[in-house]
Amino acid sequence: MAGVPILTLNDGNTIPQLGLGVWQVEPAITARVVRDGIAAGYRLIDTAEGYDNEQGVGEAIRTADVAREQLFITSKLRNGGHARDLALGSFEETMLKLGLERLDMFLIHWPVPGQDKYVEAWKTLVELQQQGRIASIGVSNFNRDHLERIIGETGVTPAVNQIELHPYFPQRDKRDDLEGRGIRIESYSPLGSGDVLEDETIGGIGKAHGKSIAQTVVRWHIQQGNIVIPKSTHAERQRENIDVFDFELSEDKMRAISGLDRGEAGRTGGNPATNNDTF
Repeated sequence: MAGVPILTLNDGNTIPQLGLGVWQVEPAITARVVRDGIAAGYRLIDTAEGYDNEQGVGEAIRTADVAREQLFITSKLRNGGHARDLALGSFEETMLKLGLERLDMFLIHWPVPGQDKYVEAWKTLVELQQQGRIASIGVSNFNRDHLERIIGETGVTPAVNQIELHPYFPQRDKRDDLEGRGIRIESYSPLGSGDVLEDETIGGIGKAHGKSIAQTVVRWHIQQGNIVIPKSTHAERQRENIDVFDFELSEDKMRAISGLDRGEAGRTGGNPATNNDTF
């Protein structure tokens, strides 16, 4: 199996292009799931304070048969922790649960516009990065207006914007804007929360390559240059999702998959403009 490509971020740090997400992974099985992922070849692990499973990720880091330096660990600031003092406290709790001295990447999970503290949160992440506690900082679910505001008030551009992105919701306009700013796109819910796994168009394309729908969609993300973090709690599916580097989709097949865009109807998660949950 070919190795996972390594991408360079706008701050000069590097990140594996394909990683393992642990959203909705039960805390009791997280350590096992992450150890399975590491054994399958994943080196990027994506968690969040709001997932309540950082402790399991930390256990997997300590017990996996891979050196810490080979892993890229990402977590995200919870929505209710945007105020500076709360953000600092939440970050320390994350580091305690993960058992780390330095985090590879920390993101603001959602802008929560109704709370209007995401600029304060961003300034806190910049501060932590300057202290050497975090290598790379970024955001998740940020729209153009949110980005323009944090960049304008700090002069610091996020390394990554993690957004919902899959064939039914490819967000072409947002991707063009992010690429123009030099911000790497990280796709979460890359399989549309399972919605695309019965798609006949993708199934036909995958069959021509001897690949599953999931593998075909992950390959679609890879060829667009996106970072992608599929989730599975099953070791066999984890191995399948990373086995995508021995085939290539033609331009016609890439266009066919992108043409499945359902616009807003394809969104499976919250809307960053209106999501004000403060978990």
